Amino acid sequence: MQKDNTSNVESHCKLNSETPILIDRFQTKPSQEHHEHFMRQVIDVLLKEAVFQGTSNDSLVIDWMEPESLMALLGEELPKNPESHENLIKFIKNVVRYSVKTGHPHFINQLFSSLDPYGLVAQWVTDSLNPSVYTYEVAPVFTLLEHKLLREMRRYVGFPDDSGDGVFCPGGSMANTYGIQCARHHAMPDLKEKGTSASRRLVVLTSKDAHYSIKKACFLLGIGTSNLYLVDVDIDGRMNLAHLREEIQRALGEGAKPFMVSATAGTTVLGSTDPLDGIADICHEFGLWMHVDAAWGGGALMSTKHRDILKGIERADSVTWNPHKLLGVPQQCSTFLTRHENLLLEANSASASYLFQKDKFYDPKWDVGDKYLQCGRRADVLKFWLMWQAKGSLGLEKHVDTLFENTAYFTSFIRDREGFQLVLDEPPFVNVCFWYIPPSLRNSQHDEDYHEKLHRIAPKIKERMIKKGSMMITYQPLRNLPNFFRLVLQSSGVNAKDMEFFAEEIERLGCDL
Repeated sequence: MQKDNTSNVESHCKLNSETPILIDRFQTKPSQEHHEHFMRQVIDVLLKEAVFQGTSNDSLVIDWMEPESLMALLGEELPKNPESHENLIKFIKNVVRYSVKTGHPHFINQLFSSLDPYGLVAQWVTDSLNPSVYTYEVAPVFTLLEHKLLREMRRYVGFPDDSGDGVFCPGGSMANTYGIQCARHHAMPDLKEKGTSASRRLVVLTSKDAHYSIKKACFLLGIGTSNLYLVDVDIDGRMNLAHLREEIQRALGEGAKPFMVSATAGTTVLGSTDPLDGIADICHEFGLWMHVDAAWGGGALMSTKHRDILKGIERADSVTWNPHKLLGVPQQCSTFLTRHENLLLEANSASASYLFQKDKFYDPKWDVGDKYLQCGRRADVLKFWLMWQAKGSLGLEKHVDTLFENTAYFTSFIRDREGFQLVLDEPPFVNVCFWYIPPSLRNSQHDEDYHEKLHRIAPKIKERMIKKGSMMITYQPLRNLPNFFRLVLQSSGVNAKDMEFFAEEIERLGCDL
């Protein structure tokens, strides 16, 4: 019967199409006869051109094309009829060629980079299985791995053994949203049913250098951006405790309800960590939830030598920690951790009876999906789990220690180099922020328009490096400072020769400006 239906469909397609199509293409089921050769060709392309060539110093970080030209190359119209496997291979090669090689040693543009082979293999495994992690019955292995890994991460944070809870998130922004939402539910559980109209004005406090996701979470959750009180920072970008206390008291004096402080461990630009112990003291005094956005800095907890940077994080109520940042797990791998057991379920449960039945043949406590805001969800856990298995805790620690060693080396390399000026004389983390001052400006520091001219240097050098394809490093202003470069040493595959190249290439690209 099924064969007859297929024949009818095939006949119908041939009668109603100007070009006969390959009928097997509409089926989602893999066929060894039709797909194995194609898939092996794709793997060969990926291994050769993306994994090995794409991470070689001899290749470009990016083969730049202007948007209009790249759009024409990729094709603006989607096809009516199937493309041949030969054409699909050509398309995949173009995707690889014109994409940024984030695993390249000279990609230092964001708070992630490198291409870990074990994490990549784990991603291939999960994509092959295509799981969604919400019930034990459809994701038994990944459910248990999440339980084990989240428990171990809480232990590294310093939460009491075998207590608390956690979830994997689609990025640190969502993890921070969980932090604010859980803090609000902890303070005012009635809001889950009655909404914010049942409460007086709510206030969240964070620093002026905090990640913008805190602001986004405030308008997403109905708190409002005007009720996000931004606390002053010192010259190193660390939250000012005296001003934090003043802002809490101001909110109380206005009749509002401050309910949480979001501290940062590893700010996006400078890499600074707020005084966590002092913030914990103030939160305890006023009865506020303490969240720590350690999306960037959390990886330092793996290092015996450097974990003291985050001293006080163990006193937090909740923590955001992204292994896809400092630890080099492939995108994405982000977690939200809390010391409060069952709070995630209380805050998020909607008790969908078609999915989270209580009369299952196994213990329904393993059906974790109801404590998530998402339903369908990738098995991001396997990437981190397989990397941890392959490297061990000592290997992850060595990775982190290498990043700090590289930071010290590059800082020393440019500290007294002509034309380079550090934003902070001693970087607080693995972010090295600096200006490159071309020869034309080196004797102009007292000119009225000096900052304006310096502000234009970094964007021009960035344009040149992108079009050349030699490296990628980001720049930004901060408060009243003109644009400066931010070199992020996140890949332990970067060596001394690479770091010297960073400075020398900036000189080559900017010496005539």
